[in-house]
Amino acid sequence: MHISFLIHNAYGIGGTIRTTYNLANTLAEQHDVEIVSVLRHRDEPVFQPDPRVRLRHLVDIRKGTEGYEGDDPAYTTPARVFPKSEGRYEQYSALTDARIADHLASVDADVVVGTRPGINVHLAKQTRRGPIRVGQEHLTLDSHNKALRNQLRSVYPRLDALTTTTDADAEAYRNKMRLPGVRIQAVPNSVPEPGIAPSDGSGKWVVAAGRLAPVKRYDLLIRAFDQVRAERPDWRLRIYGGGKQKDKLRALIDELGLYNHVYLMGPAHPIDPEWAKGSIAAVTSSLESFGMTIVEAMRCGLPVVSTDCPHGPGEIIDDGVDGRLVPVGQVDGIAGGLLELINNDDLRGQMAQAALKGSERFDPARIAGHYESLFADLATSGRRAGALGRMRGSLHRTRGALLGGAYAVRDAGRTLSKGRAA
Repeated sequence: MHISFLIHNAYGIGGTIRTTYNLANTLAEQHDVEIVSVLRHRDEPVFQPDPRVRLRHLVDIRKGTEGYEGDDPAYTTPARVFPKSEGRYEQYSALTDARIADHLASVDADVVVGTRPGINVHLAKQTRRGPIRVGQEHLTLDSHNKALRNQLRSVYPRLDALTTTTDADAEAYRNKMRLPGVRIQAVPNSVPEPGIAPSDGSGKWVVAAGRLAPVKRYDLLIRAFDQVRAERPDWRLRIYGGGKQKDKLRALIDELGLYNHVYLMGPAHPIDPEWAKGSIAAVTSSLESFGMTIVEAMRCGLPVVSTDCPHGPGEIIDDGVDGRLVPVGQVDGIAGGLLELINNDDLRGQMAQAALKGSERFDPARIAGHYESLFADLATSGRRAGALGRMRGSLHRTRGALLGGAYAVRDAGRTLSKGRAA
């Protein structure tokens, strides 16, 4: 099977980029896979693709390079296809419109996967007849403004499937968008098993990671840690990530006299070694479309104290088993959740082991299995019957039966059974 991903910028850093590489790399063990980046702004990608994954771009914006296209008049002309109401609109242009249209009109693939709403609009309108069209939603329906929701409602019926990262968001699309004929399915993001030993639980560190943005509510985490410091001054907090709120958060740390207890560490890549140095992870967001950092921390053996915000944390954390869900926006609740685990070594250790076990369901091999089953179902549904012949041949060669059997795939020498997937 030939699978083609279309992504905003595969050379950057972020959750959508990371999970696209995770999925593409795993699918490439059995299929012909490519990642097509609309933009390219640096020489090498932050996340390296598997050698079997082809990576290419449509528009080169690397200043000072021979291929630089930023001076093309079409690059400074506003986009007409990419929706104005989409958050990335200012980075799109008549040039990106044309390049995406040319790509989709000629793409030689059995399945084409879009990775954000604006790209999914192109996918729905411009993909040639034949390939299965799958739009991915890495944010949430409720986070889109009314104008964007209206445009998606008008074009998404041309897709064959739409995937969301949570069951809650899938249900929102079914109830609020009413997309006839479109398969709407929740498939969580994947996180590979870290290539390091998990945390041994001895470090007196709480760790948080993510962009320093208002939605992450690190101000609440810092205020909560002021309460933690009062009871357990031997513990410290590290926050990894960059963003516009850095100065504001630094001022709050100084105001509370926490400069010896709370540290803004800046971005870290890879992040796994930093998780493994801690013993508890913290997430204090007011909204999470999924919660990649929650799964990353759990895969490194950390129980997670998280706000029970829409949509992801409650579908990832088993409250009281592998982590703790606390009320959104409440400093006392966050502090209480942290102190519960800080003050109980046995409970913290039990939750850490449960986090390691529970997070296996997000292994890329299992998530790839979900996507392969989806692609196979779409091929047999009649929506894209023309692709069925080629897909049958490649699916037959995939180890493990996708329809009613066990799916297995190599992953660091391990074999995972689909029957164990949550």
